Amino acid sequence: MMQGLQDNFGQTPSQTVGPYFAFGLTAAQYGYDFDQPFDTVLAGDEARGQRIRLQGRVLDGDGVPIPDALVEISQVDGQGRCPRNVYEASAMGFLGFGRCGTGTDPGCRYTFDTVKPGPQAPGEAPHIDMIVTMRGLLLHVYTRVYFDDEGEANAADAVMNSVPAARRHSLVARRTVRGGDVIYRFDVHMQGPYETVFFDL
Repeated sequence: MMQGLQDNFGQTPSQTVGPYFAFGLTAAQYGYDFDQPFDTVLAGDEARGQRIRLQGRVLDGDGVPIPDALVEISQVDGQGRCPRNVYEASAMGFLGFGRCGTGTDPGCRYTFDTVKPGPQAPGEAPHIDMIVTMRGLLLHVYTRVYFDDEGEANAADAVMNSVPAARRHSLVARRTVRGGDVIYRFDVHMQGPYETVFFDL
């Protein structure tokens, strides 16, 4: 019986992961009256570490900003600690996870207000893990954000050293200071000559 049904209907067609997730998982950001457990602010007043803003765009192969991408980040605080539950997150004033859609900013930027992470382990450079979901993808993609003012630590990092030298720059956020605020700029190039390095996890 089942074989007959399979012959009649064939294989279920594949679907892409977007663009629903941008406004489905960041509902409040898009003006919907739903709870949003994670947003763009990861660090409260009690969080340990230097205050920073991580900002950038998700770009297609032609360098055009993508207006319906979803960017998620995960990181430790300035002391290399990550909360293991909501109680620790509350005590630390630090969530360790953030989520932002690119469709509500006029420049299609994502923005996170957080603290600069410390090293999680000896020999590991400070970094932020990033996941990008967007229309046209069958699976989300994973990358890492390193910092351009951590050159010595970056050079010793095992994951960074696993990437061909000519492509390591695509994993490095650029530091600027604007009005006293420290901002790291990190654009994600989904494909093309400037494609960001993505990891197969």
